[in-house]
Amino acid sequence: MRTTDEILDILEEMFPEAQCELNHNSLYQLIIAVILSAQATDVSVNKVTPALFQRYPDVHSLAMGDIKDIEDTIKNIGLYRNKARMIKEMAQLCVESYGGNIPSRRKDLQSLPGVGRKTANVVMSVWFHVPAIAVDTHVERISKRLYLAKPDDSVLKVEEKLRRKINRSRWNRAHHLFIFFGRYFCKAKVPMCDVCPLKDQCRYYKEKRA
Repeated sequence: MRTTDEILDILEEMFPEAQCELNHNSLYQLIIAVILSAQATDVSVNKVTPALFQRYPDVHSLAMGDIKDIEDTIKNIGLYRNKARMIKEMAQLCVESYGGNIPSRRKDLQSLPGVGRKTANVVMSVWFHVPAIAVDTHVERISKRLYLAKPDDSVLKVEEKLRRKINRSRWNRAHHLFIFFGRYFCKAKVPMCDVCPLKDQCRYYKEKRA
């Protein structure tokens, strides 16, 4: 079995360009994009955010925005009504409690509507460069397939195990590498097992051949 460092080295060779694919130019834009990306692809989010950010360039304008207009602006992504409500409420709380700023502490971030642990981890990692591992569907799937977590582990348990097994200095990079590997290679339904350099320690590949 390869070590986590060896796995990450292989993924670095496969995806040297791995990075956050949500288009953003500010902390405000990043946190909105991450909230909207829940159960939606980054591609679909990137299609609606330019118009959203043009109409609502900061938390103040979004906090005062008409909910129906916000819905219409992001209606092409899944769960858009619920997400419109969440980002508006998030902006309102930032205005009311944080002086119109997005907070920088993880605890404060998670107090915002629509911001759970995964979203907070993405923001801390991508914007503030604080070591963090955000476990989305790709990270969870890859971790379980490569025996870095058990099949029935919760998302939090997967994160805890990755934090123990991966050197802290590689947490932020590991997050993006796992996502790219899961998004473009080790897909949920049609993984590229035949040409995968990690198939010798893959739970999915082993079970598929059984």
